[in-house]
This record gives sequence, structure tokens and C-alpha cells, in this order.
Amino acid sequence: MRISVVDVGSNTVRLAIADAADGAPLPVHTAKRRLRLSDRVDDDRRLGPEAVSEIVEAVAGARDEARRWGSDEPFAFATAIVRDAPNRDEVLRAVQEGAGLRLRVLPGEVEAELTFLAARRWLGWRAGPLGVLDIGGGSLEVAFGRGREPSFAVSLPLGARRLTREHLPQDEDPPTEESLKALRRHVRHQLRDVAARIRWEGPLTVAATSRTFTQLARLCGAAPGRHGPFTERRLSRKALRTAISELSVLPAPDRAALPGISAPRAAQSLAGALVGHTAMKLMDVRELTLCPWAIREGILLRRIEGDTAWWNGLTDPVLPHMRDPLHEESLRLAVRG
Repeated sequence: MRISVVDVGSNTVRLAIADAADGAPLPVHTAKRRLRLSDRVDDDRRLGPEAVSEIVEAVAGARDEARRWGSDEPFAFATAIVRDAPNRDEVLRAVQEGAGLRLRVLPGEVEAELTFLAARRWLGWRAGPLGVLDIGGGSLEVAFGRGREPSFAVSLPLGARRLTREHLPQDEDPPTEESLKALRRHVRHQLRDVAARIRWEGPLTVAATSRTFTQLARLCGAAPGRHGPFTERRLSRKALRTAISELSVLPAPDRAALPGISAPRAAQSLAGALVGHTAMKLMDVRELTLCPWAIREGILLRRIEGDTAWWNGLTDPVLPHMRDPLHEESLRLAVRG
């Protein structure tokens, strides 16, 4: 069986196609289209008509490509960039009508739980009590668990691109020391209670997923992507602190010349590094283990296991129920199985 997932994120729309064999999603084909949606929202985080139209076109293209590769209908979902948009219902309706594919919006806590599932499956039981950090463009997901499913999962508005837009003015490039201190205070305030919980739980391993962490790890000396996903990669708090000192004195275009930092993510790399380092410090974590699997693989794993009930309930393109805390709790229970 060939399955696929479409991920509408802050920077790109990604298609991942996998063969379902032996209980693991074996990659067959990936494709992406860069839209940089987070740069195209207004002050209220509303997505404009042109951005909505490009989302529809990108999702339709991913659907067609999945069909050409022999996959059944992909599961399409959007992260914080659409979830937090005031006009998200308009976006979801436009995708359904224009691309013929339902675009689901998951609560941030569910994203954290699916990412934990993927990290646990990749790292295995020898990872012991496991913490997971995932920095996206719009949010930071944190999860912890001793078993197959997390016992704690939360999503915080600490995405790298969100913080760059809201706290690092474009006319300060590189940013002033005052702006960086204010941003770090904001991150500490948001993370305080979550970090206390992670310290109390005492994870043996803390995994980091997402492109942000991958690029920061490469900047700090981890092996490049061409060495493959099975190469062990780690990111130390000390090395990340040094990286912040390097990133903070460079304008965004110059950061793109550093190892691992891509041009589209250069502007947000500093905010991502600050979030990562602050989280590690508050959680008393000295080293992160990079995990190549994240939410997309978590969704594929659920599909392989035959568990689709949790997303079949998300078929209404308007999704008014997603604002209901009771519905979100029932959805979390469904994801945990």
C-alpha cells in the first residue's frame, strides 16, 4: 500500500509519499513548494487572497503528484499558519472547492502527540523517558512520555518565524542587544511552566525535530544531510549558545552563508536558536538528539496502523468544532488510541 501526506506549513507545502511495509513508512518520494506564507500575512495574521490561491494550487499539485506515484488520497493538514489565521475557514473551504481535497487543522497539542509518536518509533525504547521539542514557523511543540504515547503534550506560540516577525524589527538587522534581551524574556515567560514540568519528569533523552533544529545542528557541527538519516546527530546547549553569538551579529543575508542555514530560513534562524537554547536551559537539558521523523511520519504511522477515526472526524471544511475545548480533548484521546 502506498500512502501520502500533505503538510501546509509556514514556509512550504510538502508532499511525502511512503510505502507501508513492516509497520514503518518507507519513503518513496518527497516534493515541496515554497510559499513563505508567514511573510504574507497582515498584522492580524490573515492570509490574503493571493496566498489562499497559491495554497489551493500547491495542494492540488501535491494531490495530482501523489496520484501519479500510485498513492491513495493524501491526508492534508495545516499547521499554525492556517490554524491561527482569522480567515482559516475561508482557506479550508477554498482548498476543498479548488483542490478537491479536505485540509484539516489539528490542535497544537495533537501535533505534539503525533510528533512524539514518530520520535518514539524512530528512537525506540532505549531512549527511555522521552522528551520531544519541535520548533515550527508558528509554534513550539513540547511532549513527554515514558511509553508509546505522551503523557504530556503542549503547543506554545513560539515559532521561529512568528517571533522574528513580532519581536525582531526588520529595520534592526542585525538586531540590537535590547531586542534580543526582550525576546529572551518573552520566551522564558512562555516556557516557564512547561519547562518546570519537563524538569520534574526528568527525561533520559530529549529529541529535537523540525528543519529549524536540523539547520542549527548542522551549524554547530553535525553531519550534513547527505550522510543520510541513520547518521547520529546531536546538538549541545553550549554549542547552540556559541551559535547565537555568531548569528546575532550578522544580518539575515549573511547568515545564509553559514553551514546549514538556508536562505529562506536565515532571517528566522536567530529566533529559532534563542527558543531552542532557552528551552534547553530552563529544562536543564544539556544535549538534544536529532530525530528525522516528525509529525508527517506520525500521521503516516497512524495510517499504517489502520487508525483513521481520529481524522475522519475532521471532515467539515469550516471546522467550527475545533474551537470547542471539549472536542479538542476528545480528539486527543482518539489520537492516543
